[in-house]
Amino acid sequence: MINQTYKKMLTGKSVIRELSEYATARGKEIGYENVFDYSLGNPSVPCPKEFTEEMLSMLEKEDPMAIHGYSPSLGIESVRTAIAESLNQRFGMEYQTEHIFMTSGAAGALAHALRCVTKPGDEVLIFAPYFTEYEHYVGGTGAVLRIVPADTETFQINFTAFEEMLTEKTAAVLINTPNNPSGIVYSKETIQRLAAIMEERQKQFGHDIFLISDEPYREIVFSGEESPYISKFYRNSISAYSYSKSLSLPGERIGYLAANPACTDADKIAVICSQISRGIGHNCPPSSIQLAVAKVLDKTSDLSVYETNRNLLYQALVEIGFSVVKPGGTFYIFPKALEEDAKAFCMKAKEYDLILVPADGFGCPGYFRMAYCIDTEKVKRSIPVLKRFAKEVYGMSVC
Repeated sequence: MINQTYKKMLTGKSVIRELSEYATARGKEIGYENVFDYSLGNPSVPCPKEFTEEMLSMLEKEDPMAIHGYSPSLGIESVRTAIAESLNQRFGMEYQTEHIFMTSGAAGALAHALRCVTKPGDEVLIFAPYFTEYEHYVGGTGAVLRIVPADTETFQINFTAFEEMLTEKTAAVLINTPNNPSGIVYSKETIQRLAAIMEERQKQFGHDIFLISDEPYREIVFSGEESPYISKFYRNSISAYSYSKSLSLPGERIGYLAANPACTDADKIAVICSQISRGIGHNCPPSSIQLAVAKVLDKTSDLSVYETNRNLLYQALVEIGFSVVKPGGTFYIFPKALEEDAKAFCMKAKEYDLILVPADGFGCPGYFRMAYCIDTEKVKRSIPVLKRFAKEVYGMSVC
């Protein structure tokens, strides 16, 4: 018999993917340039030329068996060493090769980290708004997901609710900053307070509580914002990173898990992850991509377009009359819909070829997400359409 859990998931297809597929189909009808598709967080700038050059050089000069063969289960040692050294230089850490485990993007890192520090029945806390797939990442481990409601005034952490929900059953807390979908960057004060509460509860409960930090947007931080490196503030921490956004390599599926050198069993976590891979088949990411990425660790794509787009959209949304917290990073903005039912709001927007994502699945009903990783020219053309939609459907007074 087909596994009924996964069969049931067929009826709960990602609304983001559904909207993206609709936008593609609509684009075939009217030209995709006329569809203002804010659905999918797919980077819109090319990868650095140095990455492409390194790939070409390897393909031309290196032994095919070396660049196309299986990597070790922990990842290629020289790559792991290079990542550790880069993190130490950037953030003042003390990582060694043994603390780094190569993965298929941040999703692979989270899949391993969650299994490493939880057992079935444990609780994992996350903060709304959150990336929708966390429900599946946690559910697949047998742990129980508990969602801390959002502080919609700032989209920093709702500490009152967090302290109430942090119990003896809590094995891990999963955070995402800069945040998808809100675009908010947790402040240093927020991280310090989070760490202090978790340290106190570890002592109170007499067991470890791991902080798992999902960091694919770490490099997309705008002017005037500071993005603290989470593992600097909390001993029992594991970071999950992806090069999908910083290097615009989402299709290459490459990232890593980094165990804080000060955490419990720090020297064993990567090795444990290699054993976890045997059970979930999430092992040996591409050798050639590991090797090429190691040559460009401290480079990024030209990410400035995202700040430009943020500024344009934030100003327009405020002028129209939307309630919205200004993003500090990523390429997402998270306004409150103009009616209580965000799904209905987004369906009405579709009539104007505005593809917006309702935030019910992000744990914040009544809000919607715009992924503005699109051409700036298209952002500019979408603003008059957004204004017309708000005026004609909701009677907003806009210029």
